[in-house]
Amino acid sequence: MLPLSLVFLSCLALVYAGSANKGDNCTQADSRLQTGTFQFFDDCNSVTYCASNGTCLLKGCRRDDFPFGYAKGAHLPDKCDVGQFCPDEADACQPLLSVDSPCQLNRDDECEAPPNADALRDTTNRGLNFNGAVCLNNVCMWANQTAGNSCTVENTAYIAYGPSGEFIDIVSRGNCIVGLYCDSTSKQCMAEKALGAACTADKECGSWNCLSSGTCGPDTSIPNHVGTGVYVAVAIGIFVGIFGTLLGLFMLHRRQRDQEREKRMQYWREQNAFHQNLLQMRQTARASILSLPGHGNSARSTMYGRDGMPSDEAPILQHAAPKGSGLRHYMGDDSSEYDEGMMMQPTTQRNDGRF
Repeated sequence: MLPLSLVFLSCLALVYAGSANKGDNCTQADSRLQTGTFQFFDDCNSVTYCASNGTCLLKGCRRDDFPFGYAKGAHLPDKCDVGQFCPDEADACQPLLSVDSPCQLNRDDECEAPPNADALRDTTNRGLNFNGAVCLNNVCMWANQTAGNSCTVENTAYIAYGPSGEFIDIVSRGNCIVGLYCDSTSKQCMAEKALGAACTADKECGSWNCLSSGTCGPDTSIPNHVGTGVYVAVAIGIFVGIFGTLLGLFMLHRRQRDQEREKRMQYWREQNAFHQNLLQMRQTARASILSLPGHGNSARSTMYGRDGMPSDEAPILQHAAPKGSGLRHYMGDDSSEYDEGMMMQPTTQRNDGRF
């Protein structure tokens, strides 16, 4: 199986296919495998191929369920039946190739399967073979070599890109049975190595993952499993986070309420002090009026409080009235501490009958 970076580069190669449309001229000599990605390229666009007559024709087969370049709703060429394959040119379906027949790069599916294909088939989904058949160095063969036997190896250098830039990714394949690998030096099939063993390539490890430290690492395709303690720690963290958020919001809102309450109390104190100042000013004004000459002992200085007793808050009467004169007292009180009872004297009838 190719790395994801190589798959990505293959997709880019499809994008940079030729630009000639159906019926346009093309040259089969220009057909080639792209450098670094080894993706097939010709002069025609992604829905046509370069025929032997030098013109671009519509493709006659396909390998993928959703091939690149076709418009939505467009007719797709048929996939090949069992016993056939669609070549890179995609001109037409062809019968499977026998052992030792020439095949295209990495096209294990072009080769005829061995009689014991079920036993040799790659079930790891790593691209080791296809139904027990493998195409190495452009030759069809079966992946049936056992431990200690001589084997064929193919090393292909792909151009890949990482965080540090461009680098070469070498993919090494052999015709050993699944569970073995073909050593590039001795050209013999050897057993895959266990986790932690020394290695120089991914194919040497049973996990298919040779770390940069030179040891076999865990299989990257297997999901990671964590212990129960991790789940407990995560649950506690979530609970603490939720509780802490609620507590923080409660404290924030309480502080805001205290600030608003203090503002209202300060406003009440200011208003109360203002009312007290008004009372003091009123009393001072009355005392000043009473201290004027001619007002200290006159009838105008007679003042009564709301309880009938002399008070400095009672109003000054217009005329002193004798006892039993029939004067009626009128008092207005709206329950306010700033209102005062007023003694009102009704208009008396004059001797001449007028009021």
